[in-house]
Amino acid sequence: MNLMTNPAAAAVTVDPITLQVIRGSFETIAEEMGHVLYRMSFSSIIRESQDLGAGLFDVNFNTLCESESTPMHIGSIPGYLRGIAQTLEDDEWYEGDVVVHNHPYYGASHTPDLAIVVPVFFQGRLVGFAGNTAHHVDIGAATPGLIIDVPDVYAEGMLFAGTKLYRKGQPNTSMWNYIRRNSRAAQQLVADIEAQVASARLGAKRFVELLEKYGEDMVFAAANQLMDYAERMTRQRISEIPDGDYVAEGWLDDDGRNRDKQLKVKVTVRVRGDEVEVDLTGSADQTPTAYNVPFEGSTKVAAYAGFRKLLLDAATSDTRVPSNEGSFRPIKVTAPLGSIFNPKAPASAEARFTQCNRMIDLILRALAPVMPDRVIAGSSASISFAAYSGVRPSGDYWVFLEVNEGAYGGRPRSDGPDCIDNLMANTRNNPLEDLAMHIPMICDRYELRDDLPPGAGEFRGGIGVVKAQRVLTPAFITHESERHTDAPWGIFGGHDGVVGRCTITNPAKPGELREMPSKFSGLAVQADDVMTYYSPNGGGYGDPLNRPPIKVLEDVLDGFCTLSHAREVYGVAIDLDAETVDMAATEKLRANLRKHR
Repeated sequence: MNLMTNPAAAAVTVDPITLQVIRGSFETIAEEMGHVLYRMSFSSIIRESQDLGAGLFDVNFNTLCESESTPMHIGSIPGYLRGIAQTLEDDEWYEGDVVVHNHPYYGASHTPDLAIVVPVFFQGRLVGFAGNTAHHVDIGAATPGLIIDVPDVYAEGMLFAGTKLYRKGQPNTSMWNYIRRNSRAAQQLVADIEAQVASARLGAKRFVELLEKYGEDMVFAAANQLMDYAERMTRQRISEIPDGDYVAEGWLDDDGRNRDKQLKVKVTVRVRGDEVEVDLTGSADQTPTAYNVPFEGSTKVAAYAGFRKLLLDAATSDTRVPSNEGSFRPIKVTAPLGSIFNPKAPASAEARFTQCNRMIDLILRALAPVMPDRVIAGSSASISFAAYSGVRPSGDYWVFLEVNEGAYGGRPRSDGPDCIDNLMANTRNNPLEDLAMHIPMICDRYELRDDLPPGAGEFRGGIGVVKAQRVLTPAFITHESERHTDAPWGIFGGHDGVVGRCTITNPAKPGELREMPSKFSGLAVQADDVMTYYSPNGGGYGDPLNRPPIKVLEDVLDGFCTLSHAREVYGVAIDLDAETVDMAATEKLRANLRKHR
């Protein structure tokens, strides 16, 4: 394959107006690709949760644009493309080809995230790619939907590496049949892959239309200028951070099998001028389970996303920087081979999300002393990813994947947002009505967590979610989550948040409660068994004694703070009957608390 970019584009100067028009066209194409994908999909994890990503790429695998989807998806596609280059059937792209790829040791983020890639040809030459990834319900792994406690990558299900589903426009019937016969949710899997194919083909069509309208040289010159601009803005933001080595550590609960062994995560952020390195040396060795992170497709992507959020967030930046390859260039990621963030083949690496979220959480913690006005306190920095499954009377499986929300830490100017995906996660809430229509399950409880308060602070931590799901038939549950032992950290005088929790109960057995670890695989449950998940509450930002008393009163009235907590931690005296704050008593309380610190 010829992977040289168009050299003529380097000599073209694009005027500012045309540059912005082409930029808008790129972004619209990516959004349209994502929209088509989730609107055409059948499984709720894609159709409702939008666990997907889509974009356009040049022949050097640079990201030209990306949909506003889950960062883990779109940021990983360049890694997929590099893996496809090593494994591509025929070792050549043809017009009409469609490739499926998910091998974690050839660039994929993890095996359930299938990438569909279509080559873009213009005037008979390969000029780029349109691609997307989406999380699929079941690809035939050892346990339905999700896996944790398995010995190697081969237990993760179907592995695709540069595999052509279509060759020169003709379907590979044998491969489609193979896919149908190796999934517990074959109908959904095939339909969702077809939606991905439609999305990628649309992206390729729109890319060609853009090239026809403005010319190849102009479009790629604009793409290069937009990437250079994103790189320049990222470097400018990095250069504002004082040079130095900044370190933070945290602990993961376990690997899903060895319950008595916590796993260390150590992050060293090295800032030198306008470049930064995220060094994960000192983190735990790779695990014997699937609780590892593919380096190319997940570890690097998490670091890139972390700095984009920290430095280029649209809400805190004066200018909007396009989402493309340029923002990745100043960032280096290091993880020793054989560590949890860079496992050796054939180690399994499917359950990799919570480690990535914790890495970003620790990047923020490491940089807090030199970026106090930009960082936030500790978030839930996890994910609750649950797979519920069972067998219908017909003998067919039902499989349901669910992502539960968490909470952000307190922020420099506001409380942490409640009940929301955070850091690397960006999936949507799955409507309960959709669940009841398609799956033999009922949600008994879905609300903000109120059993324990969030981390106290001038700006309190966010409040997590409580969700109780009841299965109506015998079923199996696999659950991947974190932070049952290491609470979200408070900062600048703020208090730590609260760890997560998971229980199994049954209304027919009152008083019986089974405390579950943060992750478990293939648990057999009975009809009417209920899994209740409590996500961690975020840490607080700033001194709790500086919190406006009226804010404390509001939390008490909402049931998220007790009267004693308000008095003992925030120093606020509340008359609950009158629903008012006794300001004189509050001043005395706070003076006394400050005196006895």
